[in-house]
Amino acid sequence: MAILGYSMDGLVGILDQKTGLNFGLMMPSLPFLFKGVGVTLLFTAVSLTCGLTMGAFFSVLRLLPSKIARGFVIAYVSIFRGTPVLVQLAIVYFATPQLTGYEIPPLWAAILSMSLNSAAYVSEIFRGALRSIPPGQWEAAATLGLNRTQTLRHVIFPQAFAYVIPTLGNEAANILKESALVSTIGAWDLMRRTNMISAEKYIFFEPLLTVAVIYYVLVNILTSCFHLGEKYLLKKRQI
Repeated sequence: MAILGYSMDGLVGILDQKTGLNFGLMMPSLPFLFKGVGVTLLFTAVSLTCGLTMGAFFSVLRLLPSKIARGFVIAYVSIFRGTPVLVQLAIVYFATPQLTGYEIPPLWAAILSMSLNSAAYVSEIFRGALRSIPPGQWEAAATLGLNRTQTLRHVIFPQAFAYVIPTLGNEAANILKESALVSTIGAWDLMRRTNMISAEKYIFFEPLLTVAVIYYVLVNILTSCFHLGEKYLLKKRQI
């Protein structure tokens, strides 16, 4: 591939001469590094989907008259918001085999811990959105003969979801960035592959800068998708 008459190797050579760095040494390792993008995106997609589903369910539990259900959600949110993600990851990956005798693969242990953590934050996001819906919406739905479940499904949640899209975009970006933590338990994501390249070639700035750019591009693509979704839902509500 040529840019402004220069090959990619030529551009890298010029960059190395100007900066005194050694990006040319990184070039053969780029295919190995880019394989980690799939692992990172898989982790982000599954964790966000599970966290969104569980979080929405927990937010509904908070609306129930049952003190037991509300107490469970409050305790759950308090625990997962009050402890570091890295500690939760270590408990799932290292402590679970000790208690159950079953070893969880690194990637799925990371997805499980991040899903549980994300559910706590998403439940609070949805709880705030549900409380922002005017009480008149419930009354209008009751007038139409809808029960509580039907009202939540057809009236309240569609409106609440439009409100939470921007905040969910932030949560998705956080999950993508925090995916770097899975390298601590051996999952072959972007960060672990970066560390392998650094250890193999005895360079650190070049691999770390490269992976930082990759994360930056992925986060911006993800947030742009959420912005487009927000615009679509707002436009649909105006029709």
